[in-house]
Amino acid sequence: MRRGMCLSRIACSFCVLLVGALPSISPLAHAQAKPPVRSQHEVGPVPSEFSLSGTWVPYFHEDLLERGNGPELDNYVGLPITDGARKMALSWDPSRMTVEEHQCQVHVSPYMNRSPSRYAFSEIRDPETQLVIALQLYIENYQQTRTIWMDGRAHPPDYAPHTWMGFSTGKWEGNILTVYTTHIKQGFIRRNGIAESDRATMVEHYIRYGDIMTHIVIITDPVYLTEPFVRTNDFALAQYTPGSWVYSCEPVEELTGEAKNRVPFYLPGENPFVDEFAKKRGIPLAAAMGGAETMYPEYQLKLEELMKSQTQTPAKK
Repeated sequence: MRRGMCLSRIACSFCVLLVGALPSISPLAHAQAKPPVRSQHEVGPVPSEFSLSGTWVPYFHEDLLERGNGPELDNYVGLPITDGARKMALSWDPSRMTVEEHQCQVHVSPYMNRSPSRYAFSEIRDPETQLVIALQLYIENYQQTRTIWMDGRAHPPDYAPHTWMGFSTGKWEGNILTVYTTHIKQGFIRRNGIAESDRATMVEHYIRYGDIMTHIVIITDPVYLTEPFVRTNDFALAQYTPGSWVYSCEPVEELTGEAKNRVPFYLPGENPFVDEFAKKRGIPLAAAMGGAETMYPEYQLKLEELMKSQTQTPAKK
């Protein structure tokens, strides 16, 4: 699990490009996000001249290694995590993924958006009016299908079942499709133990420019995040899409000799990899442990101070 991304790129470029482009996303906006508001006249499907129908292939110019082999262990830089999320992540043993019930476990929709796979958008239309009732998004990875309801229906009550993809409603705002998702199962924010709770909600903006689409994801989690967390993905409309679109996964015994009821984990203070990423990148451990402040350019000033004090501290004999 290695990811060649330096701290300055995460802390500076990520924030300047994304947070600067989205001024409405504020550190104070920790309240749960709300679904797109429709006026009293928008009952049922609403006509739109825009469409996302077709197959979209992702670009990999952003956070490539995190989307492929996986991030480095105990690298929480750029994540606005709570102390509870950090402690939970430090107890996570990567061998957990070898347990048979986890080998083919589906990713939740907020994480699935970063998968290295094709997306296929299609429309469900009312047979009488031909207005779009819902959009369906088929994701090649794990063969998942999301339904985005476009007819103005309300989200189910809090006690309704949670699913891997959650419950989504959408609305066109000009050429931007805004989607609000609730009722998501617990999953990952980063695939090295950083969890996302089942109280998390997600707002997405799909912005199409001809054959290019930018996808902005805003995750709000009152349990494991202190601020909304933003990701972006870029896609190109595919003219030719070979392949079966089938994701075959069958659990096997990956580690021999392990007890069937064993759940790999680390007790507090026993994670042997806690400082591996920090030492390799030459940064203080406090920076590697993440937190909201590591998302912003101003953190580089604090980072310089931390590194200066670290070099001035005499080594223990």
